[in-house]
Amino acid sequence: MQELTPEQAVARLEFAYDHACFTLREALARYVKTGVAPTAAERRHFRYPRLDITWRPTGALPYTSRAWAKLQVPGVYSTTVTQPAFFRPYLLEQLEPLVAEFGASLSVSVSDLEIPYPYVTEGGDEFSHGTVQVAELARIFPTPRLSTVGDEVADGLWIFDPDKPRPLALFDAVRTDFSLKRLQHYTGSHWRNIQPWILLTNYQRYVDGFVRHGLEELQRPGSPYAALYLPGGAVVTRETPVEEADAIVARAPWQSFQMPAYSLTRLDGEGGTTIVNIGVGPSNAKNITDHLAVLRPNCWLMIGHCGGLRQSQVIGDYVLAHGYLRRDKILDELLPPEVPVPALAEVQLALQEAAARVTGDRGEALKRRLRTGTVVTYDDRNWELRWSQERRRINLSRAIAVDMESGTLAAQGYRLRVPYGTLLCVSDKPLHGEIKLPGAATAFYQRAVGEHLAIGLQTIDLLRGQLHSLHSRKLRAFDEPVFR
Repeated sequence: MQELTPEQAVARLEFAYDHACFTLREALARYVKTGVAPTAAERRHFRYPRLDITWRPTGALPYTSRAWAKLQVPGVYSTTVTQPAFFRPYLLEQLEPLVAEFGASLSVSVSDLEIPYPYVTEGGDEFSHGTVQVAELARIFPTPRLSTVGDEVADGLWIFDPDKPRPLALFDAVRTDFSLKRLQHYTGSHWRNIQPWILLTNYQRYVDGFVRHGLEELQRPGSPYAALYLPGGAVVTRETPVEEADAIVARAPWQSFQMPAYSLTRLDGEGGTTIVNIGVGPSNAKNITDHLAVLRPNCWLMIGHCGGLRQSQVIGDYVLAHGYLRRDKILDELLPPEVPVPALAEVQLALQEAAARVTGDRGEALKRRLRTGTVVTYDDRNWELRWSQERRRINLSRAIAVDMESGTLAAQGYRLRVPYGTLLCVSDKPLHGEIKLPGAATAFYQRAVGEHLAIGLQTIDLLRGQLHSLHSRKLRAFDEPVFR
């Protein structure tokens, strides 16, 4: 059998996937129109394509310092694939070294896993109008089943079976499709528009600043940015007149979505930036990152507000998290609190350098404004009412700031192998009588948000040229799947 090149393998994945989706959509349309259900033979076409890699080394094993796209154990590795045309750059990035350096063989086939019918339609309900209801379609066509969706590979719960292939990727096709639909539901943005560099915030003012930045970049001659995608599907491009752009932004129905996302795309292929207002709390933080992770982003950064816990801090100071006291509880079963979530040196250095460039401060002047330390993340916004119970734990941890999202986002990055970082801005000092009051808060927001957002954007610019070191072995386990 002829060996497939990575390009050929991805082309076959695209053909097989497109054929399966077309056949499924045609069967749906026929049933709605005529009532004729698909036969068992037809349903065999409603399946995801499968990608297999076989590695049988003979001789010395190749060495690479790369943390991903490398093979360590001979055998067969497999995964199902969805949306291969969209994931083409990612797939080729993984496959090319495996063939060129390791001599792995690639094959593409049809899997046993059926594509749920809502995943081949844009809205998911195009065929459930009139007399045909969702419950009726679910009896006749494949539907999403929770028994097929899981994070066993990411959580290290998969069980090796010598008669079965090893996992090739963290997420298979059905898990990916599940999250792609959820992303649209929560963010109001099509998943195709979400960019590989992600800012996560807990205040709409950061989003407003990001939108202003995006509109300015689109008007700036020589800017690498191409378009700003808004919740609800609207888009502003470089050709959009200024007055029209402002009107498009004003009409965007961001209030209709739980965690609205705005995406600024680039022309140079280096990946644009998306900002998501995740709201308040660890549940939202876990929810959105569970779904963002299937896109295999390059990094996500938390830029939001926190309470300062030290007398020497001043409102408006920055906190660069190098550790987390995880009191959010939401990941305790998946990633026990005793498992350390390390700071990533590449991200830490980029955040600090970005802060220096944006503020103009260096050395001792920067240290007075930016403090590195532990952040405690709670699931209870009113933790202050339990101060007598919490004070000793906070004291033992040497925490310098408190919030409700950062520890969760870092733990999710660690768990799902997405580089992460946290830079917070002190908005109040709950232990020292400087609590959030409406007047003081407004003045703080107006002063601090623009600078803080600029630091986040500058950090991403610094990290763009460090992908090899950013996707390092720090996030990889000893029995990792092959793909990043």
